[in-house]
Amino acid sequence: MRQIKQTTYHHGNLRRAIIDAALDAIAESGPAGWSLRELARRAGVSHAAPAHHFGDKAGLLTAVAAEGFEVFAATLERAADDVLEVGVAYVRFAIDHRPYFEVMFRPELYRVDDPSLRTARERAAHVLVTSAGKLSPGPGQERLTTIAAWSLAHGFAGLWLSGSLPEAAHEDPQALARSVIRLFSGGVAHHAAEGCGTAARPVTSAVRDVRAEPGARAAPRRKEPGAARAPLSDSP
Repeated sequence: MRQIKQTTYHHGNLRRAIIDAALDAIAESGPAGWSLRELARRAGVSHAAPAHHFGDKAGLLTAVAAEGFEVFAATLERAADDVLEVGVAYVRFAIDHRPYFEVMFRPELYRVDDPSLRTARERAAHVLVTSAGKLSPGPGQERLTTIAAWSLAHGFAGLWLSGSLPEAAHEDPQALARSVIRLFSGGVAHHAAEGCGTAARPVTSAVRDVRAEPGARAAPRRKEPGAARAPLSDSP
């Protein structure tokens, strides 16, 4: 973890400085690899400052998760007019804001009933559920379609970040994600036209083709992110 320059913080930006230091620590060693005291020392603030502002580590990670969901929601909202691009935006957020992503979907790390966190989480959930619902192949299948679409975007992001797609790590992960999501949406349309049991075949073929593709690089990242337990309350 890098040493942050010693600074005398004004009251208004001390909270921001601690959150920024936490994001830096998460990027280096994950959400479990540091203590509040160590964080304060490296941020150049008093050891009591994090506890004063956040109570404990769970309180600090709650603030991180709430802020992450706010950024996440804004990212998804900018793409909301295009179902495909919502999925791509999901992947882009995970890659561009990995420290947030590693905390947001691990609700055991923070206080899930925090009001500001719940508001931001539900804002993001609304975009996901509304967008994925547009892909539903028929009445009564919105729930399964939403779970499938969400699993695809979240799973792709996790596989990419953990370096588990070495043969598919192309120059642009967003372009690959776009192709995968387009294939999925085509499979849903095929399912709607032909009936149950046909949509899984294109997805299986895609996995086989991706694994067989030569010459790609693995994502050079520190570690696999923690188990993703998606806590979006508007989800089915």
